[in-house]
Amino acid sequence: MNPQLISPIVGQLVPYVPGEQPKVANLVKLNTNENPYPPSPRVVSAISQAAQQGLQLYPDPDGTVLRQAIANNFGLKPQQVFLGNGSDEVLAHAFFAFFQQNCPLLMPDISYSFYKVYCGLYGIAAHTVPLREGLQLHVADYACAADQSVAGVVIANPNAPTGIGLPLADIETLLQMHPNRVVLIDEAYVDFGGQTAMALIDRYPNLLVVHTLSKSRSLAGLRIGYACGQAHLIEALNRVKNSFNSYPLDRLALAGGVAAFEDQPYFEQTRQAVMSSREGLVLALEDLGFVVLPSQTNFVFARHPGHAGAELAAGLRAQGVLVRHFKQPRIDPFLRISVGTPAQCEQLVKALAQLVNAQA
Repeated sequence: MNPQLISPIVGQLVPYVPGEQPKVANLVKLNTNENPYPPSPRVVSAISQAAQQGLQLYPDPDGTVLRQAIANNFGLKPQQVFLGNGSDEVLAHAFFAFFQQNCPLLMPDISYSFYKVYCGLYGIAAHTVPLREGLQLHVADYACAADQSVAGVVIANPNAPTGIGLPLADIETLLQMHPNRVVLIDEAYVDFGGQTAMALIDRYPNLLVVHTLSKSRSLAGLRIGYACGQAHLIEALNRVKNSFNSYPLDRLALAGGVAAFEDQPYFEQTRQAVMSSREGLVLALEDLGFVVLPSQTNFVFARHPGHAGAELAAGLRAQGVLVRHFKQPRIDPFLRISVGTPAQCEQLVKALAQLVNAQA
């Protein structure tokens, strides 16, 4: 890299590293928390129809129909909904809009690693709050002497990669602790057993809730994210978005997103199937001697007392099964395992049994 050609901040960035997207066929892919089931047939049909007409024209920059569909789903107004190209873009705009306060942003020390990346990109001071025993988050640790001494709070609920969720009462406590700062609740996995904070939006002007269609709606390949909050927060996000990219969602994504919210029975069927497989997977892992954290997500976070996480991940990959391992203090022994179909979970458990028994 030629430093004379590059902005000074670029050389200091530590980018986010996504999970492996393999080029090899026939792997059991349980490493990036994708939904093991395809999207609703209504989504596929809507995308097909959208592809046949209007692609020569720009999409609706406001995503009016999709925003209305999301608002209807949560009992909100369209002006309380913001759209982005995946929840990562939504989060990026939120960090830029709300957290450049010349004071630290509070976040868990073990959480979605993109949060620290955004802090580095925008020059925001990150203050990480350690999770307690059992990798549990305690909201009392987020209190401070003065609300103005922090830029805000960002919490993934349920947390990633631990999978542990907070009750709604704890989210409300956080909002009351910091009435003059934005509290961002990232609910990427909430549909798999967590408690959403959407019902608190009309009561708390400092609450921003971020969702994605990548997980529970099986649309990771379409890139649709959204945020919900009171209208003044959404207006701020739109100001940032329209200074960056006025058309974050194309016509296919808008059509597919609307169809996904219109097919609630399919959504319920697939999320229930994932949660059922998760419970069976937890029991099977515990039978193998794993310690599994309580999960309200479409993944489990597990460690084996007698075997290193990195070794197990490598051994699984050699058998054609991908899981995620993080080389990070406190969680290095753990594997993050996406919940697959029953057949995929069975293949994973068989592979782990061979590894554990072989090294016993």
